Amino acid sequence: MALAIFDLDNTLLGGDSDYLWGRYLAENGIVDPQSYHDTNLAYYHDYQAGQLDINAFLQFVFEPLAKNSMQNLLSWRAEYLQQKIMPIILPKGRELIEYHRQQGDTLLIITATNSFLTKPIAEILGIDHLIATDPEMVDGRYTGQVQGVPSFQHGKVVRLQHWLTEHQHNLAGSYFYSDSHNDLPLLEQVETPIAVDPDETLAEIARQRDWKILSLRE
Repeated sequence: MALAIFDLDNTLLGGDSDYLWGRYLAENGIVDPQSYHDTNLAYYHDYQAGQLDINAFLQFVFEPLAKNSMQNLLSWRAEYLQQKIMPIILPKGRELIEYHRQQGDTLLIITATNSFLTKPIAEILGIDHLIATDPEMVDGRYTGQVQGVPSFQHGKVVRLQHWLTEHQHNLAGSYFYSDSHNDLPLLEQVETPIAVDPDETLAEIARQRDWKILSLRE
């Protein structure tokens, strides 16, 4: 049984779930609209450029989780999923997931976006296994700190190795679908790396290495 690994943002989704959560918070006045939007956008550009300071970014995005009650967070998340996420789930992404499901592959999403946001998205997509960046929780409230290794760049490799050990799995016959050059460390680990609607850097590397390039948007 092979492992089919999927990045989430701009791969199975036609957008970035972390960035859109920030947009949702700003649009609804949960955070200061202008300053949060500007900072959120700056971090998004850093991510695209491969220059993201993951620790600074996580401190920024986890602050609203720490400052608000779980009741409010869950209510906002439900609305965010309907308004921001459901419209950008790519039909061809669902078809790709179903193809691997029919092949009997083990399905796994691995994403830098935090698990508070991505766990329900994985459930919507029918994928049981998720590796995401985990916000720390103490006594039912988020602390604003990260728990464990962030699932970003080489951190995805570290987290996946832990997952493989825990689930007694391996990378024989494995696939990884991603849009971003930030995922090169993991793309280089799997048997079949596939660039999905890739950024310019990843597209060039994929051509040089003769990796398959796929679009889920056309």
